[in-house]
Amino acid sequence: MARIAHLSDIHFGAHDPKIVSATEAWLQQAQPDLVIISGDLTQRARVQQFRDASAWLNRLRAAGMRLLVIPGNHDVPLYDVIRRFGAPLRRYKRYISNDLCPWYEDDEVAILGLNTARSLTIKDGRINHDQMQLLRECFAPVAPEKTRILVTHHPLFAMPIGRGNELSEAVGRHEDAVATACQAGIHIALAGHFHRTYAQAAQKMVADAGGALVIQAGTATSIRLRNAEPQSFNWLHVHHNDRIELQVVAWDGASFQRGDHVAYSRDGAAWEANEIAADPAARKRIPLAKMAQA
Repeated sequence: MARIAHLSDIHFGAHDPKIVSATEAWLQQAQPDLVIISGDLTQRARVQQFRDASAWLNRLRAAGMRLLVIPGNHDVPLYDVIRRFGAPLRRYKRYISNDLCPWYEDDEVAILGLNTARSLTIKDGRINHDQMQLLRECFAPVAPEKTRILVTHHPLFAMPIGRGNELSEAVGRHEDAVATACQAGIHIALAGHFHRTYAQAAQKMVADAGGALVIQAGTATSIRLRNAEPQSFNWLHVHHNDRIELQVVAWDGASFQRGDHVAYSRDGAAWEANEIAADPAARKRIPLAKMAQA
């Protein structure tokens, strides 16, 4: 079993320092096999914000954690037009990582992160044809029993983002990206961007989407919240490529507490969800909207 912490939208520069410290404490206690951070480490891609993000990542590494990190659209300068178009991710590469499409593989999982942040869009993302080829090539030699996970900042699919479940824009080249993920046999697609926790079977979101389970993380530490959802991140237990558990770990105002807990199993291409009872006292303190059931 692989134990994975999935955090997103850290937003140094629009963060709560107390919550940042609490994420470190929780992760140090839990000691996940891997920490995935799906973009937006900074609020405005400023030097000090990247320095703060780098220091936080280094503290996690010093505590013995393995990391897989990708950039988000907020890691591209917004107001510095020259830098935005001339060297959009230079600061990210300097302070975070030169690898914009990181790969991780062990005996149980194979994970690819793809950079969807672009200079020409303020908030939307894209996947280009070279990245699609990389996706195919990376997963082609992976043993069939391993769980295949794709990480992007922008989700591949249009997501419900408001109280009325209005849909977001899908990632650029959406149809080609989904088809490529299908060909690569992706089991789990992780993303962030919308500051909303969400999980759904891909085949219930769009036709010909394959057998992926789509999992969104909320914002882990930002003070910019959506729909009154508290800061949170996802705690995954990947038992096999057809059986995982997803638990939301949410901020209750004083500490991170375990909340909604769902077990997903897949028979063929269909993911089914079964909620696992959590501590009633903890659930009462966490006003999270109920996750969509696959």
